[in-house]
Amino acid sequence: MNRHRTALSVLLAAGALVAGALTAATPSIAADAPASFRQQHTQGFWTAERMRAAVPLDVTAVPGAARTPVATSATRTTVAPTAAASPTAFPQAGGAWTAGGAVVKTSGRVFFTMGDRTASCSGDSITSANGSTVITAGHCVKYQGAWHTNWVFVPAYNNGSAPYGQWSATKTFATDQWAASEDMNMDVGLAVVAPLNGQTLSQAVGAQGIAFNGGYNKKMYSFGFPAAAPYDGTKLVYCSGNTGKDFLLTKDHSLGCNMTGGSSGGPWFQDFNEATGLGTQVSVNSFGYTFLPNRMYGPYFGNEAKAAYDKAQTS
Repeated sequence: MNRHRTALSVLLAAGALVAGALTAATPSIAADAPASFRQQHTQGFWTAERMRAAVPLDVTAVPGAARTPVATSATRTTVAPTAAASPTAFPQAGGAWTAGGAVVKTSGRVFFTMGDRTASCSGDSITSANGSTVITAGHCVKYQGAWHTNWVFVPAYNNGSAPYGQWSATKTFATDQWAASEDMNMDVGLAVVAPLNGQTLSQAVGAQGIAFNGGYNKKMYSFGFPAAAPYDGTKLVYCSGNTGKDFLLTKDHSLGCNMTGGSSGGPWFQDFNEATGLGTQVSVNSFGYTFLPNRMYGPYFGNEAKAAYDKAQTS
């Protein structure tokens, strides 16, 4: 999982995070690729039928060539949450979230076109200067050198319905490292969405806090809308547990979690309050290893993620 993305593959079918040997050709990506994209979107494109039919997008990996970990040396930065249940099981390897709270509205499904295909991921509304920023995985905004189009965020998605509307991206962003070489350590993407019915996203659904350079080995909760079997994309699903650090190919966080394709880009929180549904976001669902089922990995939010966040929130 170095900058040449050895042995990576995207599975666009129901079983996206299953065991099996995968190989992929190294994508041809310019080293100076721009880290943002002015979105193209056709109004009315995302009908209930198209949303239900969108194929879950996720990345899986097998070990390739040896790599040198990227050193992280920085000061922790935290932005407080903004937003207007009952206790749940901990740890949890994957189950429907029924405790309510802010996370039900801030989390949602992401839909986009990738070439001639429609696909889905997950995302989250985060506190930002513009009040209109969604964070997701890098591969949910750009993959194999191409930016996705028709990108929308549907908070509180409910089986084809959009109770808080479809929020169209005006611009999508990724870390410089993901944009240039799709470095899996930096699999972080963002979108700035247009106001809807006279409101910004955070005014309509609230926003979670976000932190950078917060360290490893934390108690965390992850959320997403997995759409590959045994899940069907209709429910907000969560995992919880004590996280570790990837010991194989990346410097990612690691969490016991059985979420499948479509959950990519869903938020990871530390300091998560089950009663309020508020937390501090420190990662996103990113990838799984083919030979380590029921384990999810999420990128470390360091200086690189903060730089991308700052570009998005001030856009």
